[in-house]
Amino acid sequence: MAKNIEPKLKKIGDYLKLSDEEALFIIPEYQRAYSWQIANCDKLWQDIIDFSENGRRDSYFFGTIIINCDQDRLELIDGQQRTTTFLLLLKALLIRINTAIETTPNDEDSAKIRGNLRDRRKKIMEILYRVETDDIPDNPDAQADREIYQRPAILKNESINERYRGDLSAIMNASDFEEAKNKVFPIPYKRKDNKYTNYFRNFKFFYEKFDEEPMKNIGKLNSFAKTLLEGCEVIEIRSWEMSQAINMFNSLNSDGLPLYDSDIISAKLYGSASRLGKVGDYSKLWTELKDQITALEELGISDINGILMQYMYYVRTVNGETVTANGTVNVTTPGLRRYFTDENKALIADPVATCSDMLRLVKIWRKIADFESVKLLLKFNENAKLFLASYLLRYDEAEIAEEDTKEVAECLMRLFAALELVDSGYSSKLFKIFLFGEEKKLADRSVSVEELKADFSAHLNGNFDRDKLLFEAKEYDGNMLVYLNEYLFAKEKKVSFVLGTKYDIEHIMPQSGNNRTTIRQDANIADADEFNAVVNKLGNKILLEEKINRSIGNEWFRTKISTRLYERTGYIDSKYPIAAYLVKTYQQKNQPFWTKDDISAATDKAAERIINFIFEK
Repeated sequence: MAKNIEPKLKKIGDYLKLSDEEALFIIPEYQRAYSWQIANCDKLWQDIIDFSENGRRDSYFFGTIIINCDQDRLELIDGQQRTTTFLLLLKALLIRINTAIETTPNDEDSAKIRGNLRDRRKKIMEILYRVETDDIPDNPDAQADREIYQRPAILKNESINERYRGDLSAIMNASDFEEAKNKVFPIPYKRKDNKYTNYFRNFKFFYEKFDEEPMKNIGKLNSFAKTLLEGCEVIEIRSWEMSQAINMFNSLNSDGLPLYDSDIISAKLYGSASRLGKVGDYSKLWTELKDQITALEELGISDINGILMQYMYYVRTVNGETVTANGTVNVTTPGLRRYFTDENKALIADPVATCSDMLRLVKIWRKIADFESVKLLLKFNENAKLFLASYLLRYDEAEIAEEDTKEVAECLMRLFAALELVDSGYSSKLFKIFLFGEEKKLADRSVSVEELKADFSAHLNGNFDRDKLLFEAKEYDGNMLVYLNEYLFAKEKKVSFVLGTKYDIEHIMPQSGNNRTTIRQDANIADADEFNAVVNKLGNKILLEEKINRSIGNEWFRTKISTRLYERTGYIDSKYPIAAYLVKTYQQKNQPFWTKDDISAATDKAAERIINFIFEK
């Protein structure tokens, strides 16, 4: 039978003071990295300042800390962000108190406040370094203090998600700010304060706050220290059963960072691995998974919660949970947390297999991230990832082929292009229900790509009116189909298409600018109303490199397609196919103009191109 939980209301100073010499606060392997930002620290600082200055006699409450004491460890289930930040704040306060003691006049008027500061100094050092009060010098002593600072920290970070755990020890072991700054880890390729981890940036924030004018007053400094140590409280809840601690974590919400589904799921997976004696295997997989996902996040493809969602969709469709035996499609989707922890506990029960599958998915995403068809598809609709992921999970990383991936990506593009042109939303039966019904085939390796293409063609041709979509395409004034038009134009002309990373939507006839009236006249446009009706049509918009677009601004068409003008560049330097085509077509003409007839003709061609693609004509 599990030992009863022990909730206790504790002063911050008492909470952080570990009486057992062997005890440590542990951040377990499954926890997130230290993530508090300056904004979080600023709120913490202001809360303490406001409370201190209001002169209230009651205490300020900083939320609930949940600790799992199973296996004689003080594992922080909820409260690691606040606990870590309190340590950084106390270290910055200690440095400031040391300076204040050394610089305050040693006279009768200052004797009492100096005595209070000495007491605070000893209290903080006793907390941070677990040293007996009698072994701490009354006044700062460089040699004696340095020996104390080298004692092990009271918090040990075992999180497999934390890359910079050494920074906390580097700060705690330092004698002053400059030493800490020289010891912490500089993140490669970052500049100014961005090159530092959250540990040092937050420590620096507190250190500089203590160096501002109000805190240079030793009375204010002493009052702040007293408020922090004796006037601020937390509820510390100790549990002796991990599942019990996690359930409380799930139920309670404190002043820490919001609780993500991935935190709960990873904790459950870790707990299961622990019971199975597979912590080592699981931790290795989870560490690699997080590293790979970090790369995906930088590419803007997905984060951990996105991968969990994609995997849930895949598992549900493979298990027959989305389509019943009689063919009825169920589009109701459970929450991530509920599905993994309640509805399909088999996923938690086999943490190594679950983590391995997700790692395989992430590696495939990284491999296909540079496929132009995939980059284009992911601009359409976030939901496209869910269904493409089910197709990807047919394969291992080494097996995935670009051509087959492109064919399936284009199937999804055709459907989401239709979505751009109709009044219905994604949740309608024409989109969501069809995709849920088709997902089982997407995940089934025995179903050929040709069969998938046939299903999409049958659905699009059987449920959408071609003439109506063509009309809507000619009236379309959004941007998404501009990307598709460029992609299809390149296929049509058999030239390469590379989306790139820095690009703009360029209006061939400028949408704005001081010369707009003259340009409108050149284009045979009667008035402002007619101009507004045509300027955003598909035929007037192309992709253009950001550098070129910013260079040419709102110039005339004849300037844009001409050779380089002074230091500026034009369409002639663009790698995008339509810009290059415009140069080739119009450059040799005498005083070329881009008129409303040109826009109309280009719009008609673009609309036909897109509609033929949707209906696979």
